[in-house]
Amino acid sequence: MDHLFLLHVSLLGLLAACVLVQLFYEFYYFLPLAYHKDPVPENPAALPPLSILVCAHNEVENLKELLPLLIQQEYPQALEIIVIDDRSWDGSHVLVKEYEMEHAHVRLVQVKETPALMSPKKYALFLGIKAAQYEHLLLTDADCRPTSDSWAQGMASGFLKGNDIVLGFSPYMQIYGLLNHLIRFETFLTAIQYLSFAKRGQAYMGVGRNLAYTKSAFFRNKGFSSHIRSLGGDDDLFVQEAAKHSAVQIVIDHSAQTSSAPEHRWRDWWRQKRRHLAAGRQYQKKDQFRLGLFVLSNVLFYVISPVLLSLQYQLLWVGLIIGVRYAALYGSYLPVARRLQDPLKWWLLPILEVGYYLNYIGIGISVLTTKKVRWK
Repeated sequence: MDHLFLLHVSLLGLLAACVLVQLFYEFYYFLPLAYHKDPVPENPAALPPLSILVCAHNEVENLKELLPLLIQQEYPQALEIIVIDDRSWDGSHVLVKEYEMEHAHVRLVQVKETPALMSPKKYALFLGIKAAQYEHLLLTDADCRPTSDSWAQGMASGFLKGNDIVLGFSPYMQIYGLLNHLIRFETFLTAIQYLSFAKRGQAYMGVGRNLAYTKSAFFRNKGFSSHIRSLGGDDDLFVQEAAKHSAVQIVIDHSAQTSSAPEHRWRDWWRQKRRHLAAGRQYQKKDQFRLGLFVLSNVLFYVISPVLLSLQYQLLWVGLIIGVRYAALYGSYLPVARRLQDPLKWWLLPILEVGYYLNYIGIGISVLTTKKVRWK
């Protein structure tokens, strides 16, 4: 009986500790993001000349939609649009050359072949960055769409006051289905972590769908050299390394976001998340600990709370701890979602959380038991 009592008390104490950890993250890191104010130039002429880079591999249909939106960008300084055609065979280069003939600020960089043992996208981006004539670079993907004609201006405002790296937000489009809800929740949860940590001076990643940095920061970091053979990491691993000797700013206004079409099949999304999580194995130990502690506290919460409820042990205290946890969760996630203009469904939040952490565990086990993550 004494051992059983000790087990019950230990579980209750561990549940309380998990919730305390989550309260720290939610109020110290996440909630301030809801009140973040993006930098705004007093004079638009203070913005730097800008090179927009788009890396594309057989993306002709997406480029047909994206290029007109990039050309429509209202930018008060010199602007160039560079499309890096990465070994495409779908006629992407023909489309870009047509735009080159009509628009002087559109340029094509073609990659015929990738050197052995190098990540194709990183090599393509490297060539595009070398070709860019301006110091300040803004990156997105061919399947992304700027949410406004002032996207470039909003992201470039992050360079004010000498910042070297600008982290933006890029949600997925809202469509029907549980998978879409889960994908958008995962994107939201990832975003509030890397954006809020960066706001606290602890930048560890960005997303290539909406990311800006200077050529000086890129070459000072020796580009992607430390992880050039890894398939992923052109955004998160680069930011993690470059942030050590660069000033980082975040920009989250809806007008400065890009949106993307999400995966439609669980298998494709699972494969995408495996690549991303595999890159996480190369994060710094302190970042792994910070992220791991947050995930572990949430996983343990969903393991311990139903156990204690089923044992009917100290139901008042268990209920109080669970209530405090969800009050804090809604009190931080929903204001941040409103700030990002992300349509997070409050009534789905517990279900999405359980789905997210179950997938996280499954993908994590898959990554740890697989030597190499391959492209399809």
